[in-house]
Amino acid sequence: MNPPERRAVAARRLREAERHAAPVEPLSVTLPGLDLADAYAVQQDNIAHRLTAGATVIGHKVGLTSPAMQHLLGVHEPDFGHLLDDMVQRDGGTVRASRYCAPRVEPEICFRLARSLRGPGVTTGDVLAATEAVAPALEIVDSRIRDGRITLVDTVADNASSAGLLCGSWTPMEYAPDLAAVTVDLHVNGDHVASGSGKDVLGHPAAAVAWLANTLAGFGAGLDPGHVILPGAMTTAPFVSAGQKTVARFGALGSVSVSFV
Repeated sequence: MNPPERRAVAARRLREAERHAAPVEPLSVTLPGLDLADAYAVQQDNIAHRLTAGATVIGHKVGLTSPAMQHLLGVHEPDFGHLLDDMVQRDGGTVRASRYCAPRVEPEICFRLARSLRGPGVTTGDVLAATEAVAPALEIVDSRIRDGRITLVDTVADNASSAGLLCGSWTPMEYAPDLAAVTVDLHVNGDHVASGSGKDVLGHPAAAVAWLANTLAGFGAGLDPGHVILPGAMTTAPFVSAGQKTVARFGALGSVSVSFV
């Protein structure tokens, strides 16, 4: 790992980029030599900074779950970021596009846990058994790196590019459909822009949650009761801007929407 001073510089640059909605040059360029361990340390530094300011961790997000994105960044496994209470937006509400650098939306199936999950050895079945309810969701992703010129260390340091989330109605697990078979249609201003299914997320969204629990074990952490988890995008992630409304329809699981102003 790099010295703490270099990680502190990286964390400060990302905080300023988010605060001012002004992206910065890739850390992989301006601070060469940052490795994956450094990147997660930078992420944790900024999460600690936000907790000190009054935010609360409510869960995690998993990214890079699609083969296309893994191929793009030359990796063979997902990454993760933190979800905080100040990132939550209201289903059907409005969000200022100007608060972000270059926002995108991703439709996902959100999990809410009834029991803790601690790796190693967590399975898809363990995740489903520990889940209290699931909901249709949209994640707002926003790279604080200029022009999206990211490598793995850039996106990991940048809290896996997570910026916001909103969930629709929760369905208790005993009434939930087969999550791998759930399909979604994503619309922007009434235009259909993408379709996908639960199986596009590592074969099953719960597999991504299992990966997360097992990976967090290496950091001495786990998933707690009440935590929410976004397991990864079911479709591509279109850019959105002011004046656009995004709606994701998940069939029997319901729908979720947000308008950007």
